[in-house]
Amino acid sequence: MNCFSQRFRRTAPMRGGSRNDLVPSNPPRMNGWSWPPQAFQLVGWLVYSYLAIVSFGIYVPLLPQPWNHVAYALMGIAFLVHFLTHIAAVTVDPADASVRAKQNYSSPMPLFDRTKQPHVIHNLHCYLCDVRVGPKVKHCAVCNKCVEDFDHHCKWLNNCVGGRNYWFFFLALTSAAVGVVLLVVVVLFIFIQHYLNPHSLRTAPQFDGGVLGNTTWLFFLPLAPIKTNSTGLLTLAFITVVLSITCLVLLVHLLGFHLYLFYKGISTYDYVKIQRQKEARSRDIKAENPPDSKAHKKTPEGEHGSVDCEQSSSSCKLDGKGPFTSRLPESLCSEMETFHKASEKENSFHYGTENPTRSRERDVSMMDIKSWKPGDNEEAQSARVKSVVDVPGVQDPLGSSVMTPDDV
Repeated sequence: MNCFSQRFRRTAPMRGGSRNDLVPSNPPRMNGWSWPPQAFQLVGWLVYSYLAIVSFGIYVPLLPQPWNHVAYALMGIAFLVHFLTHIAAVTVDPADASVRAKQNYSSPMPLFDRTKQPHVIHNLHCYLCDVRVGPKVKHCAVCNKCVEDFDHHCKWLNNCVGGRNYWFFFLALTSAAVGVVLLVVVVLFIFIQHYLNPHSLRTAPQFDGGVLGNTTWLFFLPLAPIKTNSTGLLTLAFITVVLSITCLVLLVHLLGFHLYLFYKGISTYDYVKIQRQKEARSRDIKAENPPDSKAHKKTPEGEHGSVDCEQSSSSCKLDGKGPFTSRLPESLCSEMETFHKASEKENSFHYGTENPTRSRERDVSMMDIKSWKPGDNEEAQSARVKSVVDVPGVQDPLGSSVMTPDDV
């Protein structure tokens, strides 16, 4: 035995790693503006700023009239709605009313003792927030506070999404998807028209007079025109389309997921909990029935096959010792099954010593059937089974067994 090739199993908890220790907690966060900001939050604002600048500063002014006015109106509404709802979703405190009533987000939270309470919220009482909560309240580990109608913690907002700010979150998500779709359409239109009819994009007054060549384009019309060439215009258009499509894939996926939650009538937290329960059940089923066990349970076809009666596919079993391996006539199968059921029915009424005559008949019948050979004809097999009742039996003086004539 190579005892040193195996890892030693720890029998005592590591220092500070016991579940019975006091769990420290950080001060709760009021909203998405609480320090420190999340990296996803900063990335989201940078992407929004870039798309807004290239939309209203570069590509929408190049559209021919009256399409540029239509694009200004539609994209302006989408970007403005997203900006306002995004600010609202970040600013609103989704905490439970009892938590907001304390109005104390600066002092540290109490320690949580796992030896006294199994969960942070137990019997509708939060032992970290030290308040009475409702049935749909969950304690967010990131914000470290109880959130009313908890849905999920959004890293893009740096805030929890709950009952108080969910609709702001949903409107921000929808408006962002609509705005990005409009931007992709505008950029693709300009990209195609640049090759088909570039003069249709040079309708601004700054392009008049023949001062500018056909390869010169202007950014940030009409307030601060900046000259560039076709390469710069098309390169920026390609970058914008790639970034917009990436954002659109994420937004549509998230929007479709929340529409699915609307249809099911559940929250994101409920969906995650249901999926974890399904995974746990599947793991339990795999643990109970591993793939190798089925291979061991299967027997070779040539050794243990099912009994094939002449016109029946039922198998005849004796005392749970497995099916016969040869073909039996249907009359013998049915007679054996009837005999076996009758004996079980009669023995079910005897909880102590069973009926000696019936026990003798069943034992002798089992011995006689086990001695059956495939070469016997059907009449000999039936006569052998029916002759069981003619075999005499002698009762043991103690009444606990049946003796054969040879034993006497």
